[in-house]
Amino acid sequence: MKIPERFDNMRSLEDSEVREAVLTLLRDPEFKEVIRKLVKGVPIWVHKLYTRRFKTVSSFQMGVIRPFLNKIIADNSTGFTNDFSALPAGRENFIFLSNHRDIVLDPALLSYILLKSGKKSVEIGIGNNLLFRPWVETLVRLNRSFIVNRSATVSELLESSKTLSEYIRFVIQEKKSPVWLAQREGRAKDSDDRTQTSVLKMLAMSGNEGSLKKRLQSLHITPLTISYEYDPCDWLKAAEFQQKRDNPDFVKSDRDDFINIKTGLSGYKGHIHYHAAAPIDDEIDALDESVPRNQFLKQVGDIIDNHIFKGYRIYPCNRIALDMLRGDQSQAGLYSDAEKRAFEEYLAGQLAKIEIANPDLDYLREKILVMYANPLINQLNSI
Repeated sequence: MKIPERFDNMRSLEDSEVREAVLTLLRDPEFKEVIRKLVKGVPIWVHKLYTRRFKTVSSFQMGVIRPFLNKIIADNSTGFTNDFSALPAGRENFIFLSNHRDIVLDPALLSYILLKSGKKSVEIGIGNNLLFRPWVETLVRLNRSFIVNRSATVSELLESSKTLSEYIRFVIQEKKSPVWLAQREGRAKDSDDRTQTSVLKMLAMSGNEGSLKKRLQSLHITPLTISYEYDPCDWLKAAEFQQKRDNPDFVKSDRDDFINIKTGLSGYKGHIHYHAAAPIDDEIDALDESVPRNQFLKQVGDIIDNHIFKGYRIYPCNRIALDMLRGDQSQAGLYSDAEKRAFEEYLAGQLAKIEIANPDLDYLREKILVMYANPLINQLNSI
């Protein structure tokens, strides 16, 4: 398939580019050091020999990414389940629009689910702000990621968004492949997952279907809910909340992003669950398009959010956090004293990891409790 040249700087890599990309990675000193740490005791020449088998993106994902995720699931979780029963059979070109917890794992585990069921893995939208090393960009594009320009100036933003929209539509309509996108720019650090209208505006910028309604319907938007029992980065997110509170000009460094990625991959997650709703094409069709554009997009966002809220897997820690936050016992009948003690010990351990100037422990504790309580609050409100 001929891919338009205008997508060259952002698109994922094709099968014909896999071999050179793998060799580029193995020539990079920093990447080789990462490999040595992950697979201790294996000389780099063994990796070079092993990678000769990779001639397609799928073979790379099955040979490298899938075993890596198997190890993460085995070492850092108590189980990984999913419910994709609502997806229509015989079609794979959906946009999975999801809440966002972990920079790397959220889309990677979605691809893991699809590959295990014999389907195409997703193309993944990833911000260029996370590509802090050349080898990182090579690796993510090799893993079916396309680059979202988060650093565009005001004058560049319109053209950048239009190109992104056109590429996503190309993947859905021409490549017939699924796409993963977060429902908002960046993670909702307080776990209050709301779809940004700007994401829907971007998606609607391309297409020849005519009306705004038809352009969105033709992308087959599918709400996806990601539930981690525990968020390994909760303490990092809480620390960032205080740093921004104390210094409105605070901006995370590349090192901070790297620590978030490393912590998210290596930290304990408890149980993990993915829940896919059906595509919302018919629900969009039922909306009144005569209302103002922003109101229409808000209604589409509300549909997505409602599906995401209903899809949460609620764990004891979510119920305990809500009671601790509100100072009542409204959820107490749904968890045990032992589960509450375990969560209190977990919370104390996460707070102890925070090393910032003048830590406000009451504030930090509240922020972590909010992260765990919000999925339950939103689900209760949606019901």
